[in-house]
Amino acid sequence: MFRFTPGEVVVHRNVRPGAIGWVRTAVVVADDDRGLLLWIPRGAPVGSLVAADGRGMRAMPFAEWVTLEHRVFPHTWHGPGVLKLLPPGAGHSVWWFFDDGGGFRNWYVNLEEPAVRWADPGLRGVDMRDQDLDLVVRPDLSWEWKDVGEFAERLALPGHYWVPDPDAVWAEGRRVARSAEAGAFPFDGTWCDFAPEAGWTVPAALPDGWDRPAAR
Repeated sequence: MFRFTPGEVVVHRNVRPGAIGWVRTAVVVADDDRGLLLWIPRGAPVGSLVAADGRGMRAMPFAEWVTLEHRVFPHTWHGPGVLKLLPPGAGHSVWWFFDDGGGFRNWYVNLEEPAVRWADPGLRGVDMRDQDLDLVVRPDLSWEWKDVGEFAERLALPGHYWVPDPDAVWAEGRRVARSAEAGAFPFDGTWCDFAPEAGWTVPAALPDGWDRPAAR
């Protein structure tokens, strides 16, 4: 497995069968035995899969979404910057959410298939497949499930949904929740005081090659 270089601009993509669910331009903070750490700054170019009328998947019943044509809508990351850790081979990533002043707000555990790296001339990136069920972990290490209803709704259409083993997703979530309750890394305060390097920049638009075939 190759490693990325700190300060390098890459794209982080959520790939579904036959589609890119979203793509986000990020700066590599670190890439070591703990995992790949990415920073998505405010204003970073991103893209989201939407229906022809501009609505996203969460704006309608999943049964309607699967009947429509879709396109990736380019836009920018409007909220405060987000830090993301993709542990090696893990079925989740951990995100640090900050407020407008840069203060730590909470962790977000995104349950997903393990990430796959790729490298093309002029652009490198990492692909994963979001499994929709998530957890929110508060600074006091209490936590709660997120998007349980959406997960159940999509599982009811197995011919269109990309999660083959929901029990494994639940199990991974419970495992990470126990780690959070114990205050184990990365829920031990690491990077809660993170501040990006002053010289980090991202392009004004999604870089060429962001839509290359999925590496998964």
